[in-house]
Amino acid sequence: MRILRAGSPDAAAFLDALRDRGRTPAPEVEAAVRTILEDVRQQGDAALFAYTEKFDGIRLDAETLRVPEAEVAAALESLDPQVRQALALAAGRIEAFHRRQRRESWFYHEEGTGLLGQLVRPLARVGLYVPGGSAAYPSTVLMNAIPARVAGVDELVICTPPGRGDHSVPPAVLAAASLVGVREIYRAGGAQAVAALAYGTESIRPVDKIVGPGNIYVATAKRLLFGVVGIDMVAGPSEILVITDGSVAASWVAADLLAQAEHDALASAVCLTPSPDVAEAVQAEVERQLAALPRGTVAREALEAFGAVIVVTDLQAALTLANAIAPEHLELLVGDPWALVPEVKHAGAVFLGAHT
Repeated sequence: MRILRAGSPDAAAFLDALRDRGRTPAPEVEAAVRTILEDVRQQGDAALFAYTEKFDGIRLDAETLRVPEAEVAAALESLDPQVRQALALAAGRIEAFHRRQRRESWFYHEEGTGLLGQLVRPLARVGLYVPGGSAAYPSTVLMNAIPARVAGVDELVICTPPGRGDHSVPPAVLAAASLVGVREIYRAGGAQAVAALAYGTESIRPVDKIVGPGNIYVATAKRLLFGVVGIDMVAGPSEILVITDGSVAASWVAADLLAQAEHDALASAVCLTPSPDVAEAVQAEVERQLAALPRGTVAREALEAFGAVIVVTDLQAALTLANAIAPEHLELLVGDPWALVPEVKHAGAVFLGAHT
């Protein structure tokens, strides 16, 4: 992980590359996705099965596409008790958070006009895309299904890629689904699964909205299908920016950087600090932890392209740069993080202090 000094030509070039990352996909990506979408729209299951075999090495049919409900229930029962407890704890916290966001209907009388207001009703059927293949993301199940349940959505359906070469879906993903009451799960991923959710096939009924993260093909499919179906957002590759003054151990900073870098080769992980010594310590810790990281190859590729520790003049300069980057995840790992919050203008989610 390189160390750069803010204002240097190398830092400027790195920031330019960071801004270009994840922009409009290459023409060949969009062309490929358009073909997949149209094939699934016209051919239904046949195209879904053909693309699953092509990309995942799995030959599916109408019988094997859907994960049996008994298998979903068994996954939760057989899960390691500590992992099950952790999922339940996370689920409870996620639900408590989103209950505070729930929108309510409201009406008022305007003299001379009549009754005005907003009637809020839940969608009937929502599709959750859960990434898979090279890693398991039970957290994605919880973070998408629970807000839908809180909103009152009746039907939830999951599409997730099968393990390459077999029909398996990670037990942790099935367990999380069982925990939140999702029983309709299909072994399908990529743009073809997004198309199946949007248009419907012989085996999968269409949904009102598609939510959840995915690779560039999934994101492109969601963007192109917006209007046919609702979507949550067009998510880019994962990214994290950490501002630290040395008050938090470099090993913790490095672990958080790697937790995002391991997602995808296009992920970015940036640390801003006013201390050259802290920069060197974080760099060394990243290298040390990379050696033992199960997904170290992916993380290293991401860090080589979009990872850096940038030495800035002070914390104010760090905030100015962070606002310009507008990261998905912003961590304020400093002695008094609340003091910096008023200066944060552009970030997806802000994490204050070491324990977040």
